[in-house]
Amino acid sequence: MRDLLAVPPPPTEDKRWRIVEAAMRRGAYSPNCLIETLHAVQETFGCLDEASLRFCAGRLRVPLSKVYGVATFYHHFQLKPQGRHTCVVCLGTACYIRNSPRLLKAVTQEFGIEEGQTTEDKNLSLLTARCVGACSLAPVALLDGQTLPGQTPESLIERLKALPAEETKREAEK
Repeated sequence: MRDLLAVPPPPTEDKRWRIVEAAMRRGAYSPNCLIETLHAVQETFGCLDEASLRFCAGRLRVPLSKVYGVATFYHHFQLKPQGRHTCVVCLGTACYIRNSPRLLKAVTQEFGIEEGQTTEDKNLSLLTARCVGACSLAPVALLDGQTLPGQTPESLIERLKALPAEETKREAEK
């Protein structure tokens, strides 16, 4: 009986787990704070891996199946590490009508990745969204959270190809 009440330890000794613990503490370790806790894990570690899902389930006393269900239901949560840069192609109605599928196809062909994947060099992750709320600027892509309005396949590819050079430049400045 005592083991059933034991508090599971964090998956690693990483001190960043304190941030996650603080989110749980704010929610009084209630199952109702699951989404807030998952946000804290993702913001802190970049994704929700199996160990973090198990930890959250145990600490909040929620079935692992429910934690996994929440993590996979909401588009915001990522179960795999993302690249240094993230490109989100909007597939909402306005963007779709204005050829956003061509944007997606161009990126998949140029970088050899499909939606939801990351390049082998971990530089770029490609995602899609049903609508980013910038319909008047269609077709739209988001690059690291910045809205890129009126994209063509060529303009988006040019912007994405420039990323490694920009990253190298930033690293050289450090």
